Amino acid sequence: MTWRRVLLLSCLSAVVLLSVLQEGTGASVGTRQAAGEEAQDGVKQKIFMQESDASNFLKKRGKRSPQSKDELNAENRQKLRADELRREYYEEQRNEFENFVEEQNDEQEERNREAVEQWRQWHYDGLHPSYLYNRHHV
Repeated sequence: MTWRRVLLLSCLSAVVLLSVLQEGTGASVGTRQAAGEEAQDGVKQKIFMQESDASNFLKKRGKRSPQSKDELNAENRQKLRADELRREYYEEQRNEFENFVEEQNDEQEERNREAVEQWRQWHYDGLHPSYLYNRHHV
């Protein structure tokens, strides 16, 4: 009787163990399939390119072949546009700096004028004209 119980218990444990392992492998296979699909998408992106990129790739010329007039004109237009943008940027920067310097100088002149005026008011004795260069020295 004991051997029957042992056999029944071992069979039952084997069934439970197999069912648990089957669920685990089913889950792992599912993740492998999802990961495999993602990997295949990445491979497709590496192999295949956009239609516009492919047409440009086929139209590319060799390094030593001469440029066409259209290519030269387009390149020159890009260079001229870049030069113009650079010139405008530096002109704007220069104008801003000139305005800043002018404001600083105006403020400095105003402070200087106020200081001179305060000095004149402090030293004015009421007998002579208030400006030093109008005083007559005997």
